[in-house]
Amino acid sequence: MPYYASLRRETPDVRKRVAEGLLRLRKSIADQKVPLRTVSGDVLIASWNIREFDSRKYGGRLVDAFYYIAEILSHFDLIAIQEVRGDLSALDRVQSLLGSWWKYVVTDVTDAGLGGNGERMAFLYDSRKVTFGGLAGEIVLPPSKIDTEVLQFARTPFVCGFKSGWAKIDLCTVHIYYGDGVPLDPRRLAEIEKLADFLAKRAKKAAQPKPTDGKPAIKPPEPDTLILLGDFNIFDTKDATLKAITDAGFKIPMVLTDRKGSNLGRDKFYDQIAIWRGKRFDETDRGGVLDFYDAVFRAEDEAVYGPLINPAKSGKPPTYKDWKTYQMSDHLVLWAAFKVDFAETYLADLATE
Repeated sequence: MPYYASLRRETPDVRKRVAEGLLRLRKSIADQKVPLRTVSGDVLIASWNIREFDSRKYGGRLVDAFYYIAEILSHFDLIAIQEVRGDLSALDRVQSLLGSWWKYVVTDVTDAGLGGNGERMAFLYDSRKVTFGGLAGEIVLPPSKIDTEVLQFARTPFVCGFKSGWAKIDLCTVHIYYGDGVPLDPRRLAEIEKLADFLAKRAKKAAQPKPTDGKPAIKPPEPDTLILLGDFNIFDTKDATLKAITDAGFKIPMVLTDRKGSNLGRDKFYDQIAIWRGKRFDETDRGGVLDFYDAVFRAEDEAVYGPLINPAKSGKPPTYKDWKTYQMSDHLVLWAAFKVDFAETYLADLATE
């Protein structure tokens, strides 16, 4: 639970407004069947593109937004966040609301050229449930014997290793190139294909028996679970962009295969979570898209927030619908719960030896 006591420092009208919003938001999250977190139970993994976090556009985020974002994040154990900007003060502010046991790992800022937009990517996690395993790196594709010019990503994918329960999990978060607003932008498709193929080859290599000097090959330990997640800018589940992920050997959790989109219109499937499953890590039947706009920054709240909207540099104020996406986001939260407690299975195996 976020640190609500700091709300006491706000003016009475702000305090009342935010408290009412938080009450609605907590009820909405429960109604959408996001399970309560536990120290030793299933690990709840989420992906959220938090729009320009924090660009200060239109005057920056209100205190309301920081509390609402922190409340949403507090319901998950490990979150991949896209569009974190160079200034980390917004992420630090949310972390302070969540508590000292929350930690984050971030990339350096991606160059603004070629769609990088000066962004970072981050993993935020509750260290009481998830521990950082030591692996952290950005993916740069190796030289190719076929291509004279190797494609590199507009925003470099970020891989980190974590441990939760009995599972070791390598997560790779992405914010794939958007380009033209069409389902099959060539560069977007190429980025997804190259990345999925690169990660799949690494996972297969890790699972191959290791040769020894004339002796029988040693079977390696089962590799860590690999999760590919983030904003892929996939328009439809039938598009070649999603097929490129599954063709490489990744699997979309069953609970996320029949869902609405994660954009505001709920008709685009930009955000994805895909699994290359390793040892002691299983899907559950819990997951989906968390829609927070039924509780905060609602259409009926325009009368309250309208006077607080700062104009653009041109002097023209944005619409309320656009402005609120710079308070919260133009993406909803994609999440899934995974089983990482295998004590019963392990003990049962020992008992039958």
